[in-house]
Amino acid sequence: MSSAGIEIPESELEFTAIRAQGAGGQNVNKVSNAVQLRFDAPRSRALPESCKERLRQMRDHRILADGVIVIKAQQFRSQEQNKAAAVERLHELLSRALTVRKKRKPTKPSRAAHARRLDAKSRHGKLKRSRRVVDE
Repeated sequence: MSSAGIEIPESELEFTAIRAQGAGGQNVNKVSNAVQLRFDAPRSRALPESCKERLRQMRDHRILADGVIVIKAQQFRSQEQNKAAAVERLHELLSRALTVRKKRKPTKPSRAAHARRLDAKSRHGKLKRSRRVVDE
């Protein structure tokens, strides 16, 4: 499997056939069509360290605490199609981890924006003061 120029050997992917959830009649109880893919990212030799670090920082329910990626595919009736769907989802996850995000440049509001904000605050305060009950 290749993901954005990185080749992941088939030996590092572990597939398990499991029973799919949900409706399906009697067939769902006897056929294991769903596929669970496990990929041990921290121990993979195919991924660069920067990608492994970004995977650790990602907030994704498919990435376990130890860094192992678990993807479950059960949308198709065919085990082969579910296997291909799981590999495709792993490909998408890894390509997101491979992209380096641009560093944010801190900015500050312009002088005019600052003045507009303070002006709006004073107008709102005057409006609230005008609604007060006057004590005589």
